[in-house]
Amino acid sequence: MDNSKISDVSILIAEDETKLLNSMVEYLQLFFTHVYAAEDGISAYEIYQKKRPDIIVADIHMPRLDGLSMIEKIRKNDETTKIIITTAHSDKEKLLQAIELHLVKYLVKPVQSDRLKELLFSLVDELRKKNHLIYLKEDYYWDEHTHKLYQDKKEILLKPREQKLLALLCTKANQTVSSIDIYNTLYEDQPERDFSSNAITSLIKRVRHKLPKETLKSSYGIGYILVTK
Repeated sequence: MDNSKISDVSILIAEDETKLLNSMVEYLQLFFTHVYAAEDGISAYEIYQKKRPDIIVADIHMPRLDGLSMIEKIRKNDETTKIIITTAHSDKEKLLQAIELHLVKYLVKPVQSDRLKELLFSLVDELRKKNHLIYLKEDYYWDEHTHKLYQDKKEILLKPREQKLLALLCTKANQTVSSIDIYNTLYEDQPERDFSSNAITSLIKRVRHKLPKETLKSSYGIGYILVTK
């Protein structure tokens, strides 16, 4: 994972200790674009309903609505959101209850920043693989299911042959794809058509304008390479 912020995965931090909450949010904002904060369970649940974060990090003990009760409400209709519980001590009874709520992990306070970062990054990778997304540079990504290109969740409009080109290059990311293979894929419905390097060059130029710099590179005399993160 590179140094650019993660914009496709959002996080909700629910923690009643204001100083700790602010510290966690400030730290995670170094890596994530969308970080939400709540100081009690009810506020956290309201944010969850509005924002639908991909990952929740919640203290087991919170005012108005404790962490486990909040998670129980979430789990009534949502089995997919990744949830991590934090606790000041190892409360075996509560942790046994937490296991039934399909938690990803529980962390005993004080939570080490590096440990939290490592865990969150592993969940990001898991979510991305599940969503069948291929990540490029600068928050650009390709959806293998829909054959659409996005930057920070905003679709970059592509013409049919541009879609076909990216679909092919993504199946062989970081590998050289020959111009002939590209041409045959693009014009498979016109087998009688003669190969044209100009048609490929023109299309590559248009697609490059829709991608971050240095993403679509030439392998001179052979073809092209799509560079991922």
